[in-house]
Amino acid sequence: MVRRASGTSWFARTLTIVAAGVVLAAAAACGEKQPKLPAVGSADADKFLYDRGMASLEKKKWVESREYFKKLIETYPQSQYRADAKLGVGDSYLGERHAESYVLGVNEFKEFLQYFPLNPRADYAQYKICEAGSKQMLSPERDQTATRDALRECDAFLQNFPTSSFRPQVETVRREARDRLSESEFQVGLTYFHLKWWAGAISRLTQLVKDDPGYSKMDAVYFYLGESYYRALSEAQAVPNYNKVIEDYPKSEYVARAKARLATIKIKH
Repeated sequence: MVRRASGTSWFARTLTIVAAGVVLAAAAACGEKQPKLPAVGSADADKFLYDRGMASLEKKKWVESREYFKKLIETYPQSQYRADAKLGVGDSYLGERHAESYVLGVNEFKEFLQYFPLNPRADYAQYKICEAGSKQMLSPERDQTATRDALRECDAFLQNFPTSSFRPQVETVRREARDRLSESEFQVGLTYFHLKWWAGAISRLTQLVKDDPGYSKMDAVYFYLGESYYRALSEAQAVPNYNKVIEDYPKSEYVARAKARLATIKIKH
């Protein structure tokens, strides 16, 4: 059974505020040429709807493709194409690339996992949830609730679908989300540093080292951790951090400054 990420997510709280977007999308749909539909019960009508939906999806006719898929889902509940049509609806929302459509798309993929947990394409649905989540993440200085949600969905994917062909893409999304959270923490640490609150900077940066050793700016973290200890008159604790920059990140922009600081400490002693 596929396990779900626990807790009330940003997505769940946000879904209720996109009603206005749904209304606008419906109004826009009314202005488009409505797709031709087969008579209900006609031979291969469900396949016709699915094929037309896929063709429209490939042409990026998001509303039109969605109409075909939804008609199939609503009219032919036993169709072999129903599960794939559900994914098609989700893809059509994600294709529109705006805040409301990402929320609606995630809802479709979550419902797919609820209704078809053992479907061979369940990994695709979870992958798309991760992808959509990455589009909703805010910049490091803003609220990181959506980033944490995206990270949780990526972890759920990696746990439930470890051999999926989509694993590399999800790992990329996860790294992006983890970096976003770490950047947020790093900026807080830097703020404390510039305010000369050395204890606060040391606490934040030390925790960041523990939480995310793979952070893409770890050379900067070690340097400013060393600087915080140095300015807090804890030179013995500063030295290992400067050495870490020099030894592990030889091409870092902070190497010269770390070497200079070590030279100063050596002279003083």
